[in-house]
Amino acid sequence: MRVKVLSRNPDDYVRETKLDLQRVPRNYDPTLHPFEVPREYTRALNATKLERVFAKPFLTSLDGHRDGVNCMAKHPKSLSTVLSGACDGEVKIWNLTKRQCVRTIQAHEGFVRGMCARFCGTSFFTVGDDKTVKQWKMENPEYGEEEPIHTIIGKTVYTGIDHHWKEAVFATCGHQVDIWDEQRTSPMCSLTWGFDSISSVKFNPIETYLLGSCASDRNIVLYDIRKSTPLKKVILNMRTNTLCWNPMEAFIFTAANEDYNLYTFDMRFLESPVMVHMDHVSAVLDVDYSPTGKEFVSASFDKSVRIFPVDKGHSREVYHTKRMQHVITVKWTSDNKYILCGSDEMNIRLWKANASEKLGVKLKEKFRYHPKIRRIAQHRHLPKSIFCQIKEQRIMREARRRKELNRRKHSKPGSVPFVSERKKHIVAVVK
Repeated sequence: MRVKVLSRNPDDYVRETKLDLQRVPRNYDPTLHPFEVPREYTRALNATKLERVFAKPFLTSLDGHRDGVNCMAKHPKSLSTVLSGACDGEVKIWNLTKRQCVRTIQAHEGFVRGMCARFCGTSFFTVGDDKTVKQWKMENPEYGEEEPIHTIIGKTVYTGIDHHWKEAVFATCGHQVDIWDEQRTSPMCSLTWGFDSISSVKFNPIETYLLGSCASDRNIVLYDIRKSTPLKKVILNMRTNTLCWNPMEAFIFTAANEDYNLYTFDMRFLESPVMVHMDHVSAVLDVDYSPTGKEFVSASFDKSVRIFPVDKGHSREVYHTKRMQHVITVKWTSDNKYILCGSDEMNIRLWKANASEKLGVKLKEKFRYHPKIRRIAQHRHLPKSIFCQIKEQRIMREARRRKELNRRKHSKPGSVPFVSERKKHIVAVVK
């Protein structure tokens, strides 16, 4: 008598250790799964829809300031600590874990124009309209000892400040860029190129001896503190409000401009920006990079916050609320998970960097170029004012393009050259 039995080798399906993945036998022959692609497409479509339905990026609002929030700074060592300065001279230190203010300082008379933390995190610096630079302890002082560690009285109003990433050196800007040693009351050197007021100064986090500044005469100037001289200058069509260096690529920086755009430059080739980022419908006031260097966040006068990939010309996300007014300052937290923005209606808002969890990432990537899925993934609801302005600007751009085509068609061949979008906005590069 012959008996047939199933014979299985345990080595084919039993894990050797508990850390191994469970082996699942599966036949990938497409003839056995004729409806696999339509089924996966439906799942990808549903996942994309659900992501938009359940996207809730807004987390909380930090209340407490009595005037508009003008500047913010991150703690270099603590993820949960953030500093903010207001237009009434008040500085607050926030604990993001508890979502509350842990300390309040009346730092200046008038606006707090800029603030930065020391690279070790033990103290921070502020500048204000009262022509002073003050250094404060980061931890809570004893009762009745709310006094700055050092105070430097200047001759003009300082509009910005940034600290060196590795040394006891900081830079201030106003009428000129001053480089200071923490132990001295007079600047080590003063850098200037032109005669207009300078609104922002930032040290490079990688090549720490480099710094860039933005002036109201439309200039972006790069300096080398080892040579004590300016390196290069690029002049744009309109004024640049601030700039931010890429924390992963030493020569890349992004500038926030008054012409509603952001420009990413390679400092070695300033003749043309690497990318022009367009979506805002009003002046861009602040910009900050994510720790990965792959994205940055921008704050605008149009009451919205946008997240841009570095290599894309349009934003992947736009955040707004009905109560949020002109967004003056924005920061991306060091753990790459959250975004903080300060606006002139006295609130600091905390947002997710990713509006919702990514469901079915592989299937969405597989079908991301399908028209219906791409339309749903890219669609963002906008306030009526921004929507109408975008439509109006689209009509204006189309009219300009049509006018240029007509001029080229009725002109001598070659007399009206083609100018790329990247080069239209550069007036001159001065070396």
